Amino acid sequence: MGWTVRDIPDLRGRTIVVTGANSGLGYVTARELARRGAHVVLACRDRRRGAQALERLLGQVPEARAELRLLDLGDLSSVRAFAAGFADQPLDVLINNAGLMAVPYATTTDGFETQFGVNHLGHFALTGLLLDQLLATPGARVVTVSSLLHLTGPGVLGEERHYRRWRAYGRSKTANLLFTHELARRIEASGADLLAAAVHPGYSETALHAKGPRLAGSGTGRRIARIGNRLFATDPEVGATPTLYAATAPDVSADSFTGPSVMGVRRLRGGPGAGWRAPWTRRDRLAERLWERSEELTGVHYDALPPVRAASAD
Repeated sequence: MGWTVRDIPDLRGRTIVVTGANSGLGYVTARELARRGAHVVLACRDRRRGAQALERLLGQVPEARAELRLLDLGDLSSVRAFAAGFADQPLDVLINNAGLMAVPYATTTDGFETQFGVNHLGHFALTGLLLDQLLATPGARVVTVSSLLHLTGPGVLGEERHYRRWRAYGRSKTANLLFTHELARRIEASGADLLAAAVHPGYSETALHAKGPRLAGSGTGRRIARIGNRLFATDPEVGATPTLYAATAPDVSADSFTGPSVMGVRRLRGGPGAGWRAPWTRRDRLAERLWERSEELTGVHYDALPPVRAASAD
């Protein structure tokens, strides 16, 4: 039998941050970690929805040690304020879960295309600003949620003449994997006791599928999303399993990409297993260039993890 949430170890004494924990995969992730005794921080953009999620979690797990802290990944000042709240606190696991999927073109508070800004740059900045706390905690982990749809976005650095929302989503998910790759390289070179890993949920039923069509005013898109969720998607209880595995299992490897699998074959369902990833998500030079650009855009630098000479060309 494969790994299940019943295999999550006792997490008492550990602090875990889950971004986007007010619904879907993030909520299930936060709830199950709290059920195993972790002190869980629900990092949410909306105070009302975050408070409702915390109330629901405490109703389901009355003994939970959980709290809500506001975090808007589309506003770097909010990211900095959130990180400042951890100045003197240990942090065992950071789960970069929040994200947007295939939304119409818009920009973040800081002027970045929204999907790239929230899905990648916000998490890049958050991880860097929390790096000291992570490095000070033995065995700490950074788990970043990507997607199989990274396959639709092979490039991340160039600007497109015409915005295409699904391609922009894929590029942001490619960025998640390149970020994990470069972070793992730097950790290995420094000898730090920190693990960077990525996951994908397969096709899981979440509000993300309907949000893009809703914002675009597409009734047809919303209907397609509902039908797809009903016919093909797993529920969030299943979709969150790869994240929970990567955050807690003892055999997770650096720069791994975990997703649902059935009998060792890549599928959209099943327990956690090795997920297939596009070869460009392991290109050292591309990851290095993305990292440098991300530092320029966010103003966040990982001084404790200096750059490593790229071993491969694009």
